[in-house]
Amino acid sequence: MGKNVIVAQSGGPSPVINCSLKGVIDGCLAHPDKFGKVYAGWHGIEGVLKEELLDLTAQDYKEIELLMTTPAAGAIGSCRYKLKSHQKKDFERIVEIFKAHDIGYFFYNGGNDSMDTAHKVSLIAAEHGIEIIATGVPKTIDNDVGDSEFKLIDHTPGYGSVARYWAYCIQNLNEENAGSCPADPVIVTQIMGRKIGYIPAAARLADPNREMPLQIYMPESGLNLEQLADNVNAQLKSDGRCLVAISEGFDVGDIGASRDSFGHVEFGASKQQAAQAVVNYLNEVGIAARGAARANVTGTDQRHTSAYASVVDQQEAYQVGLKAAEVAANDGNGWMSTILRKPGDVYEVYYDKVPLEKVANSERTFPVEWLSENKIDVTDDFLKYAQPLMGNEWPEIPLENGIQRFTRFEKKFADKKLPAYVPLKHINRRSLLR
Repeated sequence: MGKNVIVAQSGGPSPVINCSLKGVIDGCLAHPDKFGKVYAGWHGIEGVLKEELLDLTAQDYKEIELLMTTPAAGAIGSCRYKLKSHQKKDFERIVEIFKAHDIGYFFYNGGNDSMDTAHKVSLIAAEHGIEIIATGVPKTIDNDVGDSEFKLIDHTPGYGSVARYWAYCIQNLNEENAGSCPADPVIVTQIMGRKIGYIPAAARLADPNREMPLQIYMPESGLNLEQLADNVNAQLKSDGRCLVAISEGFDVGDIGASRDSFGHVEFGASKQQAAQAVVNYLNEVGIAARGAARANVTGTDQRHTSAYASVVDQQEAYQVGLKAAEVAANDGNGWMSTILRKPGDVYEVYYDKVPLEKVANSERTFPVEWLSENKIDVTDDFLKYAQPLMGNEWPEIPLENGIQRFTRFEKKFADKKLPAYVPLKHINRRSLLR
């Protein structure tokens, strides 16, 4: 039997994050000569630090199978704990955990910050002279990992499902707006996307022929509230109604921002949100139609709704996890599994690896050439890129007594072998609360 494994995840979830988890598990179970027991870090790297290691090899495989249609991060938990270079005690603790539990492989599923964590773990293990193979598994609904030339990764698992979610939501909102426009001619819907517009851009997938009175405001647009109001009123004069899809990161002024431990703005936890700020502004300055503007804020359901998940995305997320196990077994330390698109008009992908150091803290941008000249739409080139990721099938989600049946792992944890430990950031937070 090979060395034991820890797989963990970090950051915001996605509808297909557990498909990648299943891919890693299956890849490890298929090679017992390489991999021993598979543990999950309960709530990411925090669980590793606290020696909370869920034994996945002790679970009923039926529950592992259900990961393919179980959304979000409830199965093994996630976290927003960033390991920083000065946190020496945290790194030393990780090394102690690895030694105590005979860990030889570490898989971390997440976005650019998570790839940074995986990279740091790979370096610290080498510095302490222990053989740890750290491998990244890409995940983020924002699609911002990698490079803007799409050579490191074409798209991240999770993005296709969220793009599909928004295509359907915009279709539904259009029907709502078409019916209620005499009283509510403007619906402003807020879409996730802090600094990059891949998710709001997906609103156009609902209407590739541009028949809806739809305007899209991405962080990259560079427009302000006054220009937005002028555009909306022009739409009202021509169509009598308007759908406004706005990124949560669109500049509406001071929102009383709350930030997570990565330093990212938490829009849902801030005092003001973009959609409400836009609606307040439109109703204050006046709109060119009878009635008022209304806000629609969907919250976190866009990143955890399994019913709208893309089957293409599910399958690709699984294959990326499977590839990560293969890379760890055959190529050694310091890689991230990746998905790349084959050239040609027919959508096909292949799976490969890229160095963790190239994707750690990376942040791709939305191609300027995919933004329309008026800055409130996207081009057909974006549609050509994004449409295949949605797929044409509905996911098959098992039901039990009329409700969705998700993975339910038993709380079978590895026996603790080390003294209790409080992660450094938790200590600092406690001192701040006193």
